[in-house]
Amino acid sequence: MEGMAYGAGKAGGAFDPVTFFQQPHTILRIVSWLFSIVIFGCIANEGYVNRPNEVEEFCIFNRNQNACNYGVTMGTLAFLCCVAFLALDVYFPQISSVKDRKKAVLADIGVSAFWSFMWFVGFCFLANQWQVAKHEDNPLREGGDAARAAITFSFFSIFTWAGQAFLAYQRYKLGADSALFSQDYVDPSQDAAAAPYSAYTSGGDLESPPSGGSYQQPNTEAAFDGSAGYQRQDY
Repeated sequence: MEGMAYGAGKAGGAFDPVTFFQQPHTILRIVSWLFSIVIFGCIANEGYVNRPNEVEEFCIFNRNQNACNYGVTMGTLAFLCCVAFLALDVYFPQISSVKDRKKAVLADIGVSAFWSFMWFVGFCFLANQWQVAKHEDNPLREGGDAARAAITFSFFSIFTWAGQAFLAYQRYKLGADSALFSQDYVDPSQDAAAAPYSAYTSGGDLESPPSGGSYQQPNTEAAFDGSAGYQRQDY
């Protein structure tokens, strides 16, 4: 699209909150951000239970401490990652260098694909540990809703992050296929020398050679008036 570089217009424009929050990748980032809060909160608050005759609490997912640690760690890091990329999305239209925009979009593709894979692993891990959990370890089934919520939103996070990777790839293709940004691009608003100029024209029209014949050199002998003679000056 002409005038666009990797999904954003020319640098230096004013930030429009309405347009920003209506962008599909922004919506998916916010959704992924909320999902990470749910996963982290469910496991941190209700992910540890104990038997009636025990004092020490264990992870609700088959007493596997690694399962709870995985969910809490991934939820926290995904939360921070969403915040970082939301800040990058706000700053992205101000980036005038097309190379820097390309790096940002490629980073978005890689990070989003990575998180989609990590949440797939997390979903499988948590679902498996919840399935093999023993009833005697939690006879009252405390925290069951929180555990199922963590598993469910881990599953949803696979698709929200995959959607971000897909949209980032579309933005990359948009920038890579654009002839306007195939070379090193400098925003015209940042480069005063890029202003167009018009060729200088004199007030009168230039004399053109006769259309019917070829150009003839003027007769210098006829043009020279020798009646005055040559006057020699003595020094």
